[in-house]
Amino acid sequence: MADLRLRVVAGIVSAGLTLGVAELFAAFLGPDNAPLHVLGSAVVDHTPDGLREWAITTFGTNDKAVLYLVMGVIAVLVAGLAGAVERTDRAAGSWLFVGFGVLTAWLAVTRTGLSAAMPTVVGVAVGIFALRALTRRIDAATETSPADGRAGAGPSTVDSETRTPAETSQTAGAEGHAGRTAGTSDMSDVAADGSAIGSSPERRQVLRGLLVASGLAVTAGVTGRLLGARRSDVSGERAAVRLPEPTAPAEPLAPGVDLRVPGLTPYLTPNDDFYRIDTALIVPQVSKDGWSLRIHGMVDREIRLSWADLANLPVEEHLVTLACVSNPVGGDLIGNARWLGYRVDRLLAEAGPHPDADMVLSHSADGWTAGTPLAVLTDGRDALLAVGMNGEPLPVQHGYPARLVVPGLYGYVSATKWVTELEVTRFDRATAYWTRRGWSALGPIKTGTRIDTPRARGRLQPGRIPIAGVTWAQHRGIRAVEVQIDNGPWQQARLSDEQSIDTWRQWVFDWDATSGPHTIRARATDGTGETQTAERRDVIPDGATGYPSVTVQIA
Repeated sequence: MADLRLRVVAGIVSAGLTLGVAELFAAFLGPDNAPLHVLGSAVVDHTPDGLREWAITTFGTNDKAVLYLVMGVIAVLVAGLAGAVERTDRAAGSWLFVGFGVLTAWLAVTRTGLSAAMPTVVGVAVGIFALRALTRRIDAATETSPADGRAGAGPSTVDSETRTPAETSQTAGAEGHAGRTAGTSDMSDVAADGSAIGSSPERRQVLRGLLVASGLAVTAGVTGRLLGARRSDVSGERAAVRLPEPTAPAEPLAPGVDLRVPGLTPYLTPNDDFYRIDTALIVPQVSKDGWSLRIHGMVDREIRLSWADLANLPVEEHLVTLACVSNPVGGDLIGNARWLGYRVDRLLAEAGPHPDADMVLSHSADGWTAGTPLAVLTDGRDALLAVGMNGEPLPVQHGYPARLVVPGLYGYVSATKWVTELEVTRFDRATAYWTRRGWSALGPIKTGTRIDTPRARGRLQPGRIPIAGVTWAQHRGIRAVEVQIDNGPWQQARLSDEQSIDTWRQWVFDWDATSGPHTIRARATDGTGETQTAERRDVIPDGATGYPSVTVQIA
């Protein structure tokens, strides 16, 4: 058993060295070429929608960390298996490493290009070399251990067949006495569980090899990660950016736009609290100096705008609420911010879209795409190429240096971060990342509301209790919110002032609570007079529907 454990550890250590060396090599070619990132991106791209939505619902914005954890567990299991089956004369474990390398290299090449496979190739080569070297040491220690009959056997095993029973008995007794008087030194060469490897010099050599390989793996991995982050990090550049003054600033906030009810979400969402849902396992680091926006496709003239070119364009500021299509009923994948940027309709007009074009396929620096109806981008709403968020440059995780913000559409068809291209085309000629996976092509945001306070399963005292939350129907506005206690009548809630039809509104209902369990529901009516539906539907394929509800206990 001891040698099996050592073999398993050897496999895990060799796999760690593979990943560490690949991480170090990827620091010079781009951190997104490291094997774990390549495999993780492939998992994200090919995860069934149901499983993906379960992960978002269960883990929220921690879904990527959970993915890495699961991948790590699987990697340890496979690496341990590779070590267990590897022998000096049978390289079965090495072939598992080769299989991992071929798969990962192929994924890297198809995603980025031929050079993207180099970190994996180098890492796997080093990992196989380490596995073979450690295996040879383990095999040598096994062959020279006392338990295999070659060490410590003594003459008695050779002469026993020629002795009389009495002589044999006398010899055995003498040898046993000698063994007892010699203490435990002979037995120390055999593990307590009868394993083939004791504390021989060969075994100590194996342990030294494992320690050295482990140290190299950790050093290479940490160095590669830190070096890669330092080489690509744009946070320092972002901190030095000075945003232009808007030629059309946002209207000052209305006095009653924030009801300031305890437990109620604030009207403006701080940048650090703004939800983040995207497919990027490593946040893209895009420098403004190397960034450009290309507008091409079905246009009269192709345009390419650099960061410096934007300084010559009028800049506007608008309040817009963004929402993720994966937001469940009553969920928090929604936020409201003040955005600074350049009107998309003016940028498109400069390129001159063809009359038969009906879609703009926006491309992200990480390869992600979104298909937005051309009519929505040109109907006069405040669709922006945004460079600022709540008075500061876009946070890197929210799209620095530039992203799209489009009122009224879910993010999967509009809110492209790290945007680099606007391709004018048609829905019957091109499909975006999520529409290829069965999601709706148009993605208008549904009327919704959320109960922020009281919290579900809360225990409260009888008396006057505020029920409060937020409601939204971007680009249509909100006309009313109603609250229902248990199965009673629907009652009007009080709405905050309307700052914009493109942002959410707060609401509050003062409830005279009585003892016992109660279920609270809410519903909203948009600016067109349509009330949100009570029908419960999943987020797939175009957003969840239904009334939010919480159950509380009044003491």
